[in-house]
Amino acid sequence: MTFLALLRHGQSQWNLENRFTGWVDVDLTAEGEAQARSSGVKLAESAVPFDKLYTSLQTRAIRTGNMALAAAKLSWLPVERDWRLNERHYGALTGLNKAETAKRHGEDQVKIWRRSYDTPPPPLEAGGEFDLSGDRRYAGIDVPATESLKLTLERVLPYWNAAIAPDLKAGKNLIIAAHGNSLRSIVKHLFQVPDDEIVHVEMPTGNPLLIELDANLKPIGARYLDASRATEIPALPA
Repeated sequence: MTFLALLRHGQSQWNLENRFTGWVDVDLTAEGEAQARSSGVKLAESAVPFDKLYTSLQTRAIRTGNMALAAAKLSWLPVERDWRLNERHYGALTGLNKAETAKRHGEDQVKIWRRSYDTPPPPLEAGGEFDLSGDRRYAGIDVPATESLKLTLERVLPYWNAAIAPDLKAGKNLIIAAHGNSLRSIVKHLFQVPDDEIVHVEMPTGNPLLIELDANLKPIGARYLDASRATEIPALPA
């Protein structure tokens, strides 16, 4: 058996401000840094001998992963970063306050954009403040203008199959420090969560979800390491 820890980054400044973040490179708050360090302590207490950290190309996930490793005395672990673990792209909603957006467009419409599985928000206008097509981090990448959770899964899954799954099958215990929606994509895949149910799965910030996997990468156990901040975990697949 192998272990996989899914770690959503600690609270970011735009989490605190209740803004749609997506691909914008927002940093952690002081609370988010504390959550990252606490995550590392919990990972150490789990006694799992972790072998590698995967993370996105976004600062809040990178710093969360690094701070968690430091707190767990695992800073020496190899790290692999990839844009396909980035947060979902929120399109034209990027940067907007969620409550104000609901007042402008109606709560029902915003709920569809936020929580439906396959309906993306309106696309981000090219050339605007949050257009990252010129960011050299993403050179050679077709940066999305908007994404649904379905589209996020469609770019996470090939990376999972090509890089992460082979490491797990080789017996490596992994940590993935990423984002609410890229991690929900992995949860959907592993736990075989139906499309209409994955929208209700919420990943708490800075609280590792430790998943025990069999040789076929089927979950046989799962728990949040900080039980006081846990959310509901999908049922184990039959």
